[in-house]
Amino acid sequence: MTTADDRATGAPEGTPAARAPRPADRLADRDALGDRVLTLPNLLSVLRLLGVPLFLWLLLGPHADGWAIVVLAVAGATDWADGKLARALGQSSRLGALLDPAADRLYIVATLVAFVLRDVIPLWVVVLLLVRELVLGVTLLVLRRAGWPPLQVHYLGKAATFLLLYAFPLLLLADGDNPVAAVAQPIAYALTVWGAALYLLAGVLYVGQAVGLLAGSRRAGARP
Repeated sequence: MTTADDRATGAPEGTPAARAPRPADRLADRDALGDRVLTLPNLLSVLRLLGVPLFLWLLLGPHADGWAIVVLAVAGATDWADGKLARALGQSSRLGALLDPAADRLYIVATLVAFVLRDVIPLWVVVLLLVRELVLGVTLLVLRRAGWPPLQVHYLGKAATFLLLYAFPLLLLADGDNPVAAVAQPIAYALTVWGAALYLLAGVLYVGQAVGLLAGSRRAGARP
């Protein structure tokens, strides 16, 4: 699964505040990616974004779960390919660094909402994960106002996204009364529980990292 750090590079985690790069330096590093728009990786990211409404319609309209799984699989394949191509072709860009994680989050949120409407998963699971997204959204806005770019993706966040995006099609397969559902159900539930737990833990780590950066900036600004 590709993530934002396939397109952009941030400061390493655990950097002491006294030696951490200034917000302006971090923004300069991100801006150094370039402003190209018409690239193959960006095209794949846009196609993945366009698949979100199609995916939702398949789940909530005709309940064409098989085709919805195909869309999800294609999204996962392009998610892997766009980061690899960006590095191989030298086509990393600021737009790509924004589109890639945005598409992942949209698929996760869209799937959670659709699953609640179809009673595939309980509401409390969705509420927890959506609250996590809301908190992270506010955190990113605060960082941006302080001059910091979005945080580098943590490996736990990568693992959580990987588990959830594999759990979703299995949850669809488990939503039925057939031999395939009986086999898919325990695997789907296990992946969902572990993915949700890691997703929440990654959110806590992101917020902690953001608090550290903001506190370091304030201490640096308070020095004579």
